[in-house]
Amino acid sequence: MISVLGYYGNRTIQSYLGQQAIDQTGLEIRSLVQALEVAKSSNKLVLVDMSAIWCPSCRKLDQQVFSDEQVKTQLDQEFVYARIEYESPEGKTFMQNYQVTGFPTLLILNASGEKLVQLPINYEPLAFLKTLEQVLETIHHFKAINP
Repeated sequence: MISVLGYYGNRTIQSYLGQQAIDQTGLEIRSLVQALEVAKSSNKLVLVDMSAIWCPSCRKLDQQVFSDEQVKTQLDQEFVYARIEYESPEGKTFMQNYQVTGFPTLLILNASGEKLVQLPINYEPLAFLKTLEQVLETIHHFKAINP
């Protein structure tokens, strides 16, 4: 009984800390459907953050990467951000449709919802930005040779 209470107590605390980290990012949180609609109208890619609110690694990504001003600027300029919670109905469907096996998982989709790339998880903002730039360069190059 004590271990069950400890588990749920820890999960409650982790969820609270996770929500604080999400709020700290200042990013507009959209569902995948909302993000795809915005991506179509703005000609942007979608960066999907598949997370669990109680996940310490997800919280670390929020605190160290998604709270960084340079990262937020790059995301705003080039992407539409969607955050999908593991325990939501959308989360379970998303995991099945995109073969996601853990979190955090970061995917870049086109405006039609096709997976273009899965990003490596990096907790260093400058390295994360470099990865985004490389991905964008590759995608733009591919579009140029395959109109």
